[in-house]
Amino acid sequence: MSLAVAVQMDPIQSIDIAADSTFRIMEEAQARGHRLSYYTPDRLAFDEGRLVARGWEVEVRRVRGDHFRLGPETEIELARQDVVWLRQDPPFDMGYITTTHMLDLLPPQVLVVNDPFWVRNFPEKLLVLRFPDLTPPTMVARELGALRAFKARHGDIILKPLYGNGGAGVFRLDANDRNFAALWEVFAGINREPLIAQKFLPAVSGGDKRIILVDGAPAGAINRMPAEGETRSNMHAGGRPEPAALTERDREICAAIGPLLRDKGQIFVGIDVIGGWLTEINVTSPTGLQELERFDGVNVTARIWEAIERRRAP
Repeated sequence: MSLAVAVQMDPIQSIDIAADSTFRIMEEAQARGHRLSYYTPDRLAFDEGRLVARGWEVEVRRVRGDHFRLGPETEIELARQDVVWLRQDPPFDMGYITTTHMLDLLPPQVLVVNDPFWVRNFPEKLLVLRFPDLTPPTMVARELGALRAFKARHGDIILKPLYGNGGAGVFRLDANDRNFAALWEVFAGINREPLIAQKFLPAVSGGDKRIILVDGAPAGAINRMPAEGETRSNMHAGGRPEPAALTERDREICAAIGPLLRDKGQIFVGIDVIGGWLTEINVTSPTGLQELERFDGVNVTARIWEAIERRRAP
């Protein structure tokens, strides 16, 4: 099976080929004989009934500093593609949301991964609210009094933007904190969105586990260790990846959320688990594929493509 695949992603020249999951997805697609095109989200357009993007046919290779070759710039008619990958990184802002609405217009025979309707309706920090038995105590609110009451109940909390990513804007506020109101004022001055607060989990000192799910089933995990003096374990914030095994609790979490993810077309998902508690379900642009494959020696990306090919089979 040879598929026409268009990848909507951030500029390809700036990616780290040793860590970027989108690069690994493209590399595996190419190895399987699929034909790749690439465009950035700002080049997507609805033009008199057609969804098109200005982009390029692309070839990728694992050569640092020379990792891609583009064909001539052309108009990609997305309805003629077999697969479209939604892979630009957050922030999950109105620009991002608008691309999901536009990709929703594609005919059913075009498989968009992950399904944009449910990417839009399953933001990472909100989808977990459907599973309160699996998550630490959590509040989503904008009003300062409500957030103060939550902190008073739990003493030591994490406060972060509802639609942030990569560990940006994540704060730990412990019992000795004196900056809660000032921090809230900063967030309130930036936008009108609520914040998310969670009870601080001391187990994060032992790592924040990223579990990769493929079509609803766990494929493996890595542990992300926070840097010295850091609460955040995100690799964008200096976290260090380490090998990790799936525990019974991890499998229980995956069994609870997996069917919903599979039914809603979320083929490649990364969840975050700290001390046995689910903190995020990442569906927008999950990461961790390359680290997992290096540690486990398993081609997880091939499993993603096998799931896609099954859905595309006649």
